[in-house]
Amino acid sequence: MNTSKIVSLALVVVVVLVLLTLSPFALVNAGHRGVVTSFGKVKDVVLGEGFHFINPVDSVKEYDVRTQKVEVQASAASGDLQSVEATIAINFHVNPDTVKSLYQETQGSYKTTLIAPAIQEAVKASTAQYTADQLITKRAEVKEAMKQALIGRSSMKFFIVDDVSIVNFSFSDSFNIAIENKVRAEQDALASKNKLEQTKYEAEQKIVSATAEAEAIRIQAQAITQQGGDAYVDLQAVNKWNGVLPSYVMGGSIPFINVK
Repeated sequence: MNTSKIVSLALVVVVVLVLLTLSPFALVNAGHRGVVTSFGKVKDVVLGEGFHFINPVDSVKEYDVRTQKVEVQASAASGDLQSVEATIAINFHVNPDTVKSLYQETQGSYKTTLIAPAIQEAVKASTAQYTADQLITKRAEVKEAMKQALIGRSSMKFFIVDDVSIVNFSFSDSFNIAIENKVRAEQDALASKNKLEQTKYEAEQKIVSATAEAEAIRIQAQAITQQGGDAYVDLQAVNKWNGVLPSYVMGGSIPFINVK
């Protein structure tokens, strides 16, 4: 091998080593964006998914822009000043158009520095609009109020909130006891009402029955009068007679036989 070939091979090796050492390329994974910095300064360019050639002195910080979940514990108070402990979960994703500004403001630790405090403030603002009872009975409405309050926080400008979930609401022991007593009282009142309605219904049925019976008697009496009075009564007795004469009759005539 002549000298020129050796020199060329050495140059190739040096170039490869330099390239490997300086890493003049970057790979941005699927669902991510790359923020490019040079000596600590953020460049205007944001890299999309795929393979990129970059300045060897530059570095790339990847941001996940896929849907993520954060769950936060928050303490608040209801509109009627009941203490509330809430567990709130949100599904969100980083807005791809804001990753550069997000990096400049947080250096990557946005879940604890931006999202968690924003959730806590949104919970406090939302629960204050409802009584403790309403936080339970109007859960869907409270959830939407929380979502809107969260979106309105300035610190959430870098994110898109997909959904908010109320994992749990818990209250003080005294409030829980009060709720149990209230539910029990409502159940007792409902049972009493149902019993009263049943009694009323039975009384109405008796009135209807008595009225019908009285009307039947009136119609029957009217029919007797119209059909001959005593003769009609005798006729009815004949219809009910079994054909057997009494064996002994005291002080009277045999039934149905008019001796006159």
